[in-house]
Amino acid sequence: MKNISRGEVKNASLKQLKNLCDTLREEIFRTVSECGGHLSSNLGVVELTVALHRVFDFPEDKIVFDVGHQCYTHKLLSGRAELFHTLRKEGGLSGFPKRTESEYDCYDTGHAGTAVSAALGIAKARDIKGEQFQVIALVGDGSFNNGLIYEALNSLRILNTRILIVLNDNGMSISPTVGGTHELLEELKDGRAPAENIRLFERFGLQYMGVYQGNRLEELLPALEKAKETLRSSSVLLHVVTKKGQGYPFCENAPAETHGLSPKPASKKEYASALGEELTKLAERDRRIVAVTAAMTDSLGLRGFFERFPDRAFDVGICEEHASVLCASLAGRGLKPYYAIYSTFLQRAFDEIVHDICGQNLPVTLCIDRAGITGEDGETHQGVFDLSYLSMIPNLAIGVPKDIGEFRAMLRASANYPGPLAIRYPRAGEEGEVRDLEIGKFEILHSNISNIVMFACGERCLKLAKDVLKKAQSEGFGFTLVNARFVKPLDTELLCKLKHKYIVTLEDNVRCGGFGDAIDRFYLNEGRIIANFGYLDAFIPHGEAHSLAAKYGLDSAEIWRTVREFHARG
Repeated sequence: MKNISRGEVKNASLKQLKNLCDTLREEIFRTVSECGGHLSSNLGVVELTVALHRVFDFPEDKIVFDVGHQCYTHKLLSGRAELFHTLRKEGGLSGFPKRTESEYDCYDTGHAGTAVSAALGIAKARDIKGEQFQVIALVGDGSFNNGLIYEALNSLRILNTRILIVLNDNGMSISPTVGGTHELLEELKDGRAPAENIRLFERFGLQYMGVYQGNRLEELLPALEKAKETLRSSSVLLHVVTKKGQGYPFCENAPAETHGLSPKPASKKEYASALGEELTKLAERDRRIVAVTAAMTDSLGLRGFFERFPDRAFDVGICEEHASVLCASLAGRGLKPYYAIYSTFLQRAFDEIVHDICGQNLPVTLCIDRAGITGEDGETHQGVFDLSYLSMIPNLAIGVPKDIGEFRAMLRASANYPGPLAIRYPRAGEEGEVRDLEIGKFEILHSNISNIVMFACGERCLKLAKDVLKKAQSEGFGFTLVNARFVKPLDTELLCKLKHKYIVTLEDNVRCGGFGDAIDRFYLNEGRIIANFGYLDAFIPHGEAHSLAAKYGLDSAEIWRTVREFHARG
């Protein structure tokens, strides 16, 4: 697709704009079908984004996309159409806004709830510097549940600036939107909202405008013009209703299933499916078990649990901190909460994990999906920090299963575990055998009379370790291979027994503060020679997961070179 000039959007007739929307929608569908990405959310905001580009003057004016996964039309309209085929590929366009990619992207986003805060900061900087431009925050109704939004709104009058908040209301985040805010928006859409509901926004300092059909340019264009004029004197909340998946019936009818597509069908079983299956079985026998998620019921494999146990299943919306405290308080009253969440989103609840869950030593199990390098979604979604930020917290045990079978075993063991437990795992993997295990104990997978021992954490690292072991055996030597399935507590009994001079550690996590660091500290001053393999001190961009892992620190060739060198030293 050729790049689209500002003039083509600014000077087009209404009919031409509608034709442009059709073209953009086709390009998004074609590219996402090939490259993967966020489909239904982007199909729903085509008209809204085109209308924003028509009324406002980007990049002079600034737009912040909350979450940012719905920015594809914006990229196509801002000089990146000819590169759009590289979407989410290594070295190509990011699936999210990136300041380093274009002057049209004024703020990097990837997690929900940040857009209003960012827009306020940009607007206040504008005021202080005496500049003249408009600032827009485009926020979905799912993000409107997030507490950070209300922290930002609470400071709107204090900061004494003006922004436009466009509320894109499609009734969905990844799963259907839930909660009191959702009910308020539904009342506003249906015309049933009492006047005090609108006054709530006015008390924050916003002039409420809505409700407008966000897939109809005839309504959008004059509404945005009016909002732009109102910005001269007041901040504005423009409420527009869009259809997630607009233009493609199967996306409209299945917005959750088509929210995000992988570039190719998964050939392995997803850990999320195993979580749902195993947790449901456990809950059949144990009425203490409850499941909690933050707006990701389907993505985390919990739909079956929610249907089977509706009174013991809680989707709290995009409120990761609240979910953590909820789990802590449920556990404090004798229940057994399982909090399912992506690694990258768990970062948002760090303080609550420290003080509310672990500080009280409560039996909450964190089921951490998408751990390690996840690939095409890039920096904001790589789950490469959790071993580091969790390992330092007292009372917390951390499991890293070698396959789905071992994951099932960890879940079964967790049912009677008396303290906080985190289990982190990738999106998909091999099924494997289910064997009973003891929390805090490693597993020797291969024993060899040599001076080398390799500790590998998790499925990706164990595959690398086994490949290196095969190479070593082909050259007439070997090493002891240990499945380090618990990063905390370490299996100190086994570690004391192992007398190997050379130690290699592999982890699907940044090197700093993770498993390798723990092994280094354990063997400190013992004269061991240790090589730690994990990810570099860097934010890892988007690309194919295996390629990124090798590039950023888990390179099988480098691991093999190290093992050969250790063997040669004797």
